[in-house]
Amino acid sequence: MTFSDWLTFLTIALFVTFTPGPAVLLAVSNSIGVGPGRAMISSLGNAVGLLLVSLATTVGLGVVLQTSATAFLALKLLGAGYLVYLGIRQWRSGGAMFAEASGAQARAGAPAWRLFGNGLTVALTNPKAILFFSALFPQFMKAGDGAVQQFALLTVTFAACAVFSHAVYVLLARSVKGRLADPRRARVLNRVFGGSFVVLGVSLLGLRSKAV
Repeated sequence: MTFSDWLTFLTIALFVTFTPGPAVLLAVSNSIGVGPGRAMISSLGNAVGLLLVSLATTVGLGVVLQTSATAFLALKLLGAGYLVYLGIRQWRSGGAMFAEASGAQARAGAPAWRLFGNGLTVALTNPKAILFFSALFPQFMKAGDGAVQQFALLTVTFAACAVFSHAVYVLLARSVKGRLADPRRARVLNRVFGGSFVVLGVSLLGLRSKAV
């Protein structure tokens, strides 16, 4: 894997993890309810869940990488289409996600294992992560020696991006609190993310095939 390929994946991973969704909503809600420090416990659980999802969905990718150019093109179209879908859905979501977070009940008494388990469960049941790994990993992995190292690099990169994005949202939610309930601010943010996803989806169509 070249450094430019990794940077492309890193960019996509950052946009995916920074886009408001179940895991981000949980991080924001926990930040308001239990504080930034304890909120990151659930984010670590989410990262572990992402590692498990990645391992499960990557089984058999070596076979995919050996298939025809037509099969690779189908996977590339799937990945691009999924990102465009995320962008359209985000654009149309308005301010609903952030408004919901502002009404969360306090969880000051929640034990650490429960916070960790909540984050883990969100990751394991999030179709966005499952589709992301299965659709995009084949486009950034080269068949042959080093497949395990490539898989580990991509998985750890995505999990690290998730933890980083949650940390940003946790601190932001703690500092602005009630302002997240303003649907106008949330609508602007959702449209910025939505438009960026569409651009990334279209850009994926230019990726060079890694199939052999």
